[in-house]
Formats: sequence, C-alpha cells, structure tokens
Amino acid sequence: METNLCVAGFGGQGVMTLGKFLASATCDSTDKNVTFFPSYGAEQRGGTANCFVVISDEMVGAPLGDVMDDLIVMNGPSLQKFLPTLKQGGTLFINSSIVPEEDIDRTDIKVVKAPVTEMALEMGNAKVLNVIMLGVYVVPSAIKSPKGFAITAARTHESKAVPLNSSESSENRNDAKSSPSIR
Repeated sequence: METNLCVAGFGGQGVMTLGKFLASATCDSTDKNVTFFPSYGAEQRGGTANCFVVISDEMVGAPLGDVMDDLIVMNGPSLQKFLPTLKQGGTLFINSSIVPEEDIDRTDIKVVKAPVTEMALEMGNAKVLNVIMLGVYVVPSAIKSPKGFAITAARTHESKAVPLNSSESSENRNDAKSSPSIR
C-alpha cells in the first residue's frame, strides 16, 4: 500500500515541520518506506510552502505530486492550487479556522475540518497548529503509533516543547470548544 500526501499552506504555519515530523515518526514507528520532499516559495514567512510525503510498503521513488491520496491545506490559496490533485475518494484535511468550506467544490472526496488555528490559540500557543493538524491527520489514517510520534517529538524538539505537544495537548484537546468534524 502506498499513501501520497501533500501538505500546503504559507510560510510560518509549520507546513515543512509537519511533513518532516510525519516522515520521521513513520520511520521510527513502522517498517514502511518514506520519502519527504519540501517545496518552498520565494519567501519563508508568508510565502507559499508545501511538501510531499510518500509512505509505502514498497520502495519509494521520487514523489510526483500529481495525484494525492490525502491533502492537508492550511490556507485558501493552497486549497485552490492543490485540490485538483486530490484523487476521487481521497481525504481533504482543512484548517477550518481560515479555509472556508464553501470553497470546496468537490463532492467525490471526504472532508475533515479542524479549526486548528483556533485550537492552538485556545492552548495559548499559535505555533502548535501544525502539531494539532498532524494529530487530526494521524488518527483516521493507517499510520497509528502514538509511541513513535512521542519518540520522534522527544528526539527532535526541545524538552520544553514536548509537554505542550503531547500530554498537555491531550488535556487541552479534551477541554477545547473546537473539535474536528468530518463531512
């Protein structure tokens, strides 16, 4: 089985970190093959940013980016640019805090809406919106190894950031007014 994912947004939303973290955690917690391919716009903060992650049971070649199984979009322009690449029956994950659902003109896909910007602000740290979206993506996907993600978090993040991104986020997620919804 192979899963092709595109993560897209603007610089500063943690798009690259989300993709790289997903790739690393998948390597740490499964026996799957993974490719991570970043693509930056002209600017880092505020410019376009997207990356491709391919997770497969087989060897992975270069990610093509023309047909996606899953698509995570963090802003409206990314939705317009990458929605045509999502295959029929694929899953679209949107940051519903800033991506209007009415901009989704397809009925042949599954849509998972999560107000991740709102949720991050409720937690008191806007910088964790990408980690929240990662959690939204991982839960319904075939990549389910919280232990692997905890190992990767401990290895790749400063120790002071890990509690916010793991145990505290679980507590806050349970208390949050906002939660993901599926259409």
